[in-house]
Amino acid sequence: MAHRDSALFRKVRGCLYGGAIGDAMGAPAEWKMPPEIRERYGEIVDFVEPWDGPSEIGKGDGRYTDDTHMTRVLGEIYASEGRHLDPFVFAERIVPLIADEPRWLAERGQEMPLVDRLFYPEKWLLMRLRLANADPRLGGVGNMVNCGAAMYAAPVGIVNACDPVNAYREAVEIFSAHQWSYGLEAAAVMAACVAEAFKPGATVDSVIGVAVDLAKEGTKEAIAAVTYEARWHDDWRDAIQALRDAIRPFDGSAEDGVRDRGNKTDDWGPSRRKSIEEVPVALGFLLVAKGDFEQAICGAANYGRDNDSIAGMAGAVAGALHGDGVIRPEWIERINAANRVDLDPLARDLTDLAVNLQRKQFAAAQERQEAFRALA
Repeated sequence: MAHRDSALFRKVRGCLYGGAIGDAMGAPAEWKMPPEIRERYGEIVDFVEPWDGPSEIGKGDGRYTDDTHMTRVLGEIYASEGRHLDPFVFAERIVPLIADEPRWLAERGQEMPLVDRLFYPEKWLLMRLRLANADPRLGGVGNMVNCGAAMYAAPVGIVNACDPVNAYREAVEIFSAHQWSYGLEAAAVMAACVAEAFKPGATVDSVIGVAVDLAKEGTKEAIAAVTYEARWHDDWRDAIQALRDAIRPFDGSAEDGVRDRGNKTDDWGPSRRKSIEEVPVALGFLLVAKGDFEQAICGAANYGRDNDSIAGMAGAVAGALHGDGVIRPEWIERINAANRVDLDPLARDLTDLAVNLQRKQFAAAQERQEAFRALA
């Protein structure tokens, strides 16, 4: 069983709460632009009230979004299955959890099926896997290409802790039921970054190195361009516009990601040269912050655009890198209270699973080695 003082548990806890805090901090200003954010909040360096608040519901005051709900759902699937997942198990388990079992959604102030809160590309899971009865390996084909899989890929990295190559491979497999093209690629890279962050002695540079090594085509080029630019900055305030300029040539969405959907172009369509914005920019802010948890999520939250996902990804990686000790206890308390949640049981379950899977992997490797020696 996971021990509260073990380094692995504290990293898993840091990853889960780090992602939730980043998500909740960025959420009120999601798809607002930096000048609007400065006018409304000054700087977002703590939880803020909803954009149109104050209000007891809506995105704000520590209430997280679908990013964290989906992260929890995937973590729960791993914990209950007790094994690595494939697209068939993923598809069989995730649809009932998002469509049939109501859960408390703090921003809506009620219990409701999660699918009713999800953005359309995430509703695709229900449409393709249940209503269209698609082969899970092809479920993501035709979807709007976005960060919808990458935003909840952290559990794949957790169960493959210290093994970014297998985290990447497992993410490609299971998220093929949800996304495709560079949306699928981003999810795999995000999972690999989380897995790398668990290594003793891992650094921001090693995380970036894994991302660049494993990423393919447009995603690889985008990460390289954004992280190159990030190295010229040491303050997130100065980096916001520079990182946006660096990702723009690769960004697979429209410049106005809210009002310019359905613009009769290739935006949000499959491409071998494009990238989602969120993963490269999250890594960029981690680099600007030199891995500092608070500085990374503050930079992402004030970046605007899809800032809840960007801050959530940066927080998950930074939390895995450093453990829960870098997170203010009052922020964890606020997440718990605002969302009626306690992520510690899930953190313990995922820690136990990661340990058990590693033991099985080592045992299998020893068996293969002995068999090979017998042949040699």
